[in-house]
Amino acid sequence: MHPGTLFLIPAPLGEVDFAEIIPAHVQQHIAELEYFIVEHPKTARQFLKQIGGMKPLQEISMQVLNEHTRLNEIDQLLAPLFAGNNIGLLSEAGCPAVADPGANLVRVAHRKCVPIVPLVGPSSILLALMASGLNGQCFHFHGYLPVKNELRLRKIIQLEEESARTNQTQIFIEAPYRNQKLLEILTQSCRDDTDLCIASNLTLPDEYIATRTIKEWRDCLPDINKKPTVFLLHG
Repeated sequence: MHPGTLFLIPAPLGEVDFAEIIPAHVQQHIAELEYFIVEHPKTARQFLKQIGGMKPLQEISMQVLNEHTRLNEIDQLLAPLFAGNNIGLLSEAGCPAVADPGANLVRVAHRKCVPIVPLVGPSSILLALMASGLNGQCFHFHGYLPVKNELRLRKIIQLEEESARTNQTQIFIEAPYRNQKLLEILTQSCRDDTDLCIASNLTLPDEYIATRTIKEWRDCLPDINKKPTVFLLHG
């Protein structure tokens, strides 16, 4: 028996009309699935309820994959595929396996020759890069910066120097409740002429995207506290 297909399912970046960001054919693929691997079952159920699947939610199989999942548990998560069933890997927000714990599962699926289909949907990282006006030919996504102040400051200086040397856009994120503090550190530690793009609440009604020099930002810091934000730095 041939294995089923692993569909990589994008999720909205916040509360928004699905029709605006997830194409109808993608919604149809999701509605046909009976097996899912998810990060948080509660929010996954809310997402699937809005999609409107062909089976009642109580009949949907939902397994959990998160940062605590061990590599030796992944085979069991993929087991329905080898009974001929398709599985949807559902990200918590945005695209699976990008700043998301799904990458290991996708890699194991490749080793087992499972067909993998990434579905179209919002990626906050790419949307921010597109809208930043910074170098989209050469960029590096770093995920989260260190939490400890000394290590974080050292990392910011390193990223700024690397960007100036290689003409590379440096992209990173932070836990929303620490956004404001990170922005303050960036404006205090980076050079006046370094460009910084702040992209918050992407795809949402109060979306905010602006690129300015560090010197310009110092006079008009936006309120991004608790708002999902992508930071893009270019020295």
